[in-house]
Amino acid sequence: VQLQASGGGLVQPGGSLRLSCAVSGRPISPYDVGWVRQAAGKERELVAVLPWRGDRRWFVESVKGRFTISRSAAKDTVWLTMNSLKPEDTAVYSCAAKTDSSSPYTLSNYNYWGQGTQVTVSS
Repeated sequence: VQLQASGGGLVQPGGSLRLSCAVSGRPISPYDVGWVRQAAGKERELVAVLPWRGDRRWFVESVKGRFTISRSAAKDTVWLTMNSLKPEDTAVYSCAAKTDSSSPYTLSNYNYWGQGTQVTVSS
């Protein structure tokens, strides 16, 4: 599985961005997708999860009600829509995938990673 994140940029507080994760080389088995962010000097953080079946979507508490995660019908693109952005959302955002049956809600279970895209929230 190859993953490529895009759509980052500079946005003012309260603004919105939609990040895209292009998925290619999909294996035959289903895969879960997560969005991960890493702010400067901080640990990598799992932000949102979209399981293969599309149910039980999960968001870290700090983004609940502001971020949504969705997938194209062809299952080759996953979007992270970010609204009401705050300066503390500033980070490099990456998408990740996993193909086994382990929990998609644990960051260390992801085994495919894409390059990140920078999101900066500042006035």
